[in-house]
Amino acid sequence: MEYGFSKTVDLSFEKAIIKVTDELKKEGFGILTSIDVQDTLKKKINVDFKKYVILGACNPVLAHKALSAEEQLGLLLPCNVVVSEAEDKTIKVSFFDPEVMSKLLENPVIVAVAAEVKQKLLKVLEHI
Repeated sequence: MEYGFSKTVDLSFEKAIIKVTDELKKEGFGILTSIDVQDTLKKKINVDFKKYVILGACNPVLAHKALSAEEQLGLLLPCNVVVSEAEDKTIKVSFFDPEVMSKLLENPVIVAVAAEVKQKLLKVLEHI
């Protein structure tokens, strides 16, 4: 099942995170959470893992609209964005496809909001 979309970028890992954050901001998103998976796995279970950060992005206007239509939608939020480094040191940015989430619910408001969020995330992907 395809549940996201991604792009390899010609940026350092750190600059990719900054660029993604800046482009998300232009589309009305803020970062609610930032999880450094590499650091967490090292601290918690002493495992080495590649550079991998999960950004929890949220557009407050669209989140409010969606939560007003489907209160339990909070279980599926925020929109996750992953910045990761492959073995060959290339950097990949991946976005969860909100339309996949909307298929779980039979709510036309959620379907419309998910389509709008997806278009904004595709713009971000285009500009990084």
